[in-house]
Amino acid sequence: MNKTHFLCILFSSVLVSCFQKHENEVPTKEGKTNTISVIIDDQLWYGEIGDSIRNKFASPVWGLTQEEPLFTINQYPARLLEGFVTDSRSIIVVKKSGTNKFEIKTNSKSLPRNTFRIYGKSVEDIICGIEMNGPQIIKTIRDTEIQKIQKDNRKSLLNPTVIKNKFHVDLQIPTGYEYMLHKKNFIWLKKEIISGNTSLLIYQIPKRRITDGSDIVRNIVRMRDSVGRYIKGREPNTQMITGEAYAPYFSIALLDGKKTYETKGTWELKNDFMTGPFINYAIIDQSYNRILVIEGFCYSPSNQERDLMLELEAIIKSVKVVKR
Repeated sequence: MNKTHFLCILFSSVLVSCFQKHENEVPTKEGKTNTISVIIDDQLWYGEIGDSIRNKFASPVWGLTQEEPLFTINQYPARLLEGFVTDSRSIIVVKKSGTNKFEIKTNSKSLPRNTFRIYGKSVEDIICGIEMNGPQIIKTIRDTEIQKIQKDNRKSLLNPTVIKNKFHVDLQIPTGYEYMLHKKNFIWLKKEIISGNTSLLIYQIPKRRITDGSDIVRNIVRMRDSVGRYIKGREPNTQMITGEAYAPYFSIALLDGKKTYETKGTWELKNDFMTGPFINYAIIDQSYNRILVIEGFCYSPSNQERDLMLELEAIIKSVKVVKR
């Protein structure tokens, strides 16, 4: 091999390497919270399939004081290349095909974090695919959004010493929160925002206060209202209580591997007009023989509450009980 030929090969290899490195380093847009891109032909979007997508992914969020969609949907016609649609962390591709297919791709460098493909031979097949796989898609997107918020929070965290010493937990609370009230078994933290404020409550109660054989929801409401005396308005007798207009939404979850009662609903100030949504997690902690309660609530009368509540949920779901 002569010298000129060798140099050409070497230059070509370096050039290809540089292009590959540059392509891998091209950043994708972070995207807005709870926003998804749907790639679908207009004729399908403005028909039964589009209705099914909107009903599934833009249904109202439970527990808010105003109607807001589960996700904000941006639709793009299928002729656009998927790789250029990077304004959200999740893409749903829907189209007719020769086969029925559902597929999830995650963590691709050239695409947002989640790409869901729903293909069908007919309109009915596509709708069936949306209905069958909708819950999995929703859970995957929400988990991704929470992970993104937690990652951002870790860039600047509140000193964990006070909470760790008092409740034996690690909780990733971002800077911006301030201690409003600090009692023996109760802490209230609050963050002021342009549209209002967000709050976190942390407290513990004996396990006997909430048992499986009792009316759990009623006991949780009673528990919330008992600590609500610490959260007051400017006027006398305006403590925080659980909203009475609608029954709270209740489910059972796992936090830090522990059985947890999840309650969502609205709060209000007694004899006042202030109101907002809350999300309450009562963790059954056998190691410390207690129920550890972490709650988030917000007051945002002039702006959306959906994303604020997801941020609070992400903070709460970072909880880790310190082993004895």
